[in-house]
Amino acid sequence: MNRRIVLVRAVNVGPAQLPMADLRSLATELGATDVATYIASGNLVADVPGRAADFDRALERAIEARFGWFREVTSRTPAEVRAALDAHPFEVVEPKYSYVSFLAGEPSPEAIAEAEGYETGDDRWAVIGTEMHIRYANGAGRPTMKSDSIVRALKVPGTARNLRTVAKLLEMAG
Repeated sequence: MNRRIVLVRAVNVGPAQLPMADLRSLATELGATDVATYIASGNLVADVPGRAADFDRALERAIEARFGWFREVTSRTPAEVRAALDAHPFEVVEPKYSYVSFLAGEPSPEAIAEAEGYETGDDRWAVIGTEMHIRYANGAGRPTMKSDSIVRALKVPGTARNLRTVAKLLEMAG
């Protein structure tokens, strides 16, 4: 077993409703222990069996089988999440305006160069390894940049959490 912070992309928006009790149940059915969720946005902390990537893919399949829609699952060790939080390259004026998007892999230099062509106004982003760091000047609800377009240009799916959520998940992971 290894401790993981497991993130499910884009749940509880639109038709992709995933009650956290069901997420905990699915993870437990797949062999995870010491399972906990945080807020209703697909955040899970657990000890998972076997290879993390295998657990992530199994959770994707289980969600799709039960609910009929697919969502990517990305997980990291607490140490990896701590390193991503520590590497945040932007001044944090308000933690809810700053995000880490945990990517499924490392974007190519060419994809990053393409994404750098997008207008961002006063918003900022940077890729460090397998994370995209974001700071919205006026909050995620009023962005000047189109972060979804940037992520598509990077050609690597990801799921973003604000720094408050990231810190809370680290606290839960112990």
